[in-house]
Amino acid sequence: MITQETIQQILSRIDIVEIVGGFVKLKKRGTSYLGLCPFHNEKTPSFTVSPAKEIYKCFGCGRSGNTISFLMEHEKYSYVESLRWLANKYNVEVEETATSPEFRQLQQVADSLYILNGFAQQFFSNSLFETEEGQSVGLSYLKERGFREEIIRKFQLGYDPEQRDAFAKAAIAAQYNTELLQKSGLVVLRDGQPVDNYRGRIIFPVHNQSGKVLGFGARLIRNNDRAPKYINTPENEIYIKSRILYGSYFARHAIDKQDECLLVEGYTDVISLHQAGIENVVASGGTSLTVDQLRLIRKYTNNLTIIYDGDSAGVKAALRGLDLALEEGLQVRLVLIPDKEDPDSYVNKVGMTAFRDFVDSHKKDVILFQLEAMLQDAGNDSTKRASLVNQIAESISRLNKAEDFTRQQDYIQRCAELMKIDEAGLTALVNKFIRERIGKEEKKQLRETSTPALDPSPTPSDDLLELVSRDEQHERGTLRALLEFGLKPWDENATVAEHVFREMEVNALEDLFDNRELVHLLQAYRNLYLQGLEPTARSFLYHEDHGLNQIAVSLMDSPHELSPNWKAHFDGPMPTRDELYRQEVYSSLNYLKLRKIKRLINENQRDLEKGQVSDKDMMMLLQTHKHLKVLEMELTRQIGTVILR
Repeated sequence: MITQETIQQILSRIDIVEIVGGFVKLKKRGTSYLGLCPFHNEKTPSFTVSPAKEIYKCFGCGRSGNTISFLMEHEKYSYVESLRWLANKYNVEVEETATSPEFRQLQQVADSLYILNGFAQQFFSNSLFETEEGQSVGLSYLKERGFREEIIRKFQLGYDPEQRDAFAKAAIAAQYNTELLQKSGLVVLRDGQPVDNYRGRIIFPVHNQSGKVLGFGARLIRNNDRAPKYINTPENEIYIKSRILYGSYFARHAIDKQDECLLVEGYTDVISLHQAGIENVVASGGTSLTVDQLRLIRKYTNNLTIIYDGDSAGVKAALRGLDLALEEGLQVRLVLIPDKEDPDSYVNKVGMTAFRDFVDSHKKDVILFQLEAMLQDAGNDSTKRASLVNQIAESISRLNKAEDFTRQQDYIQRCAELMKIDEAGLTALVNKFIRERIGKEEKKQLRETSTPALDPSPTPSDDLLELVSRDEQHERGTLRALLEFGLKPWDENATVAEHVFREMEVNALEDLFDNRELVHLLQAYRNLYLQGLEPTARSFLYHEDHGLNQIAVSLMDSPHELSPNWKAHFDGPMPTRDELYRQEVYSSLNYLKLRKIKRLINENQRDLEKGQVSDKDMMMLLQTHKHLKVLEMELTRQIGTVILR
């Protein structure tokens, strides 16, 4: 864990305009900055960055947040990865809380492997572009395959010379130890001597989500029936094949913007499609899709289109991991490339536009495609058809999320028609598989003796910043005033925060809040204040509780800003919110009081309308009603409005 001292050092140096401006071209507009939103395609800028509030907001797609959430959204970093990225940028030394010796050892090995892989990538790239052998053998091969130099440099492709130990000698001279070189897969021992494992091969670096090199794929150029066509980095502390999708670092923004991930099989498929201008593409490396890979895709989109060769091997490869993809809630489509082509050769043959048109017009639902292929294979064999029904039912049962219910029912209806079986029977079979899986999960949970998880912190919905009711606007206004002005003086004896807490307690206003996320923030603010920590909006903008973080961002995000030209049309000084903060707090609290009185009046009115009360009780209710109406009129007069909901 990163220490709080380190986190505070990082936060104290953050400049949101500098960080966001590194990814988005910003222009100053009044007190804020404006640019094209990086999260959706737009021609007219609607993405604003406020250095004073330290937040960003897009009025087109609604995304908002702070510097850290921008890195998490844009670069798909975790919270800790974002902090490390910022620490590296601002030269802050990262201190961590005490960890076990074993963990520290693993971390040291991982760091060493990243450094070694970075050195190796530079060596292989230099060998490709700067040596005679690299240019005549490696570079000429890549150019014959149709790859231009800019795409070769973008993906940092390289070449390892034919010499037995060219890289090994360079690495040992740079003081990398033999044990680490072997662990990385770059070097192997032959007769006790270190030699290059990838000699005479084109090198494809494999990057993680932040652009660091995890490992390599090495392709043979010369004809050698005894040698494997590809050699990949062996699994180690940083290279775990089941968690890697080749090209994801280069594709992440395009996938996010286009809301679709194209999945191909090989390295060259990815590079060729990128070169053609199709950048929302990654490769699985020809293995079955894993849960970790699918969850990596889900960080960017729920729409997965698998593009594989049209032969039988390609079909089988495309269908591997299908059930896992459905279970993860992905919308999966399949496109098979015709005429014994692969995505690499086909895009070079027909070009970007035709390739895109082909993909868009030939997408097939994977479950229905699987069913059609299996029906064709089963023919009239009753045993195969019975097995087919079970397999399809199990696949459909993987759609286990509430939002997938309609899709599941649609699949059942269409599959029953294609298999010529009773729809009710297929529904029963699907439900049977669902019950069996739930039963297995429950048994597994019973076997596990872990501490029950605490309830997660409230997480604001995506629609939090949409139009809200008038009541909630007043709730939000109260919290916003507290965040901005809580430490300012209310009178000679109390701060604004102390006045708000007193009013909340005396009038029981906190229980009146309908938005429990705001109550969560109010309680967190009060806890910090009572500890003497002087909380401000910034205390929550970068809070480790993501729910508090998001609600604070939404409160600070105001769509209104005083025009810099207003003073030219206004006679005299224009008062600011900072100067009128007491009126704002007073008004917000009075609205909450008025709302409470209005609810009490409605409740009292319902009791009056029952008609089954004694004369004494009726008199009490009438007096209560009169008293509440007097309070209502007085508060309405103070607020300056008679508009009530």
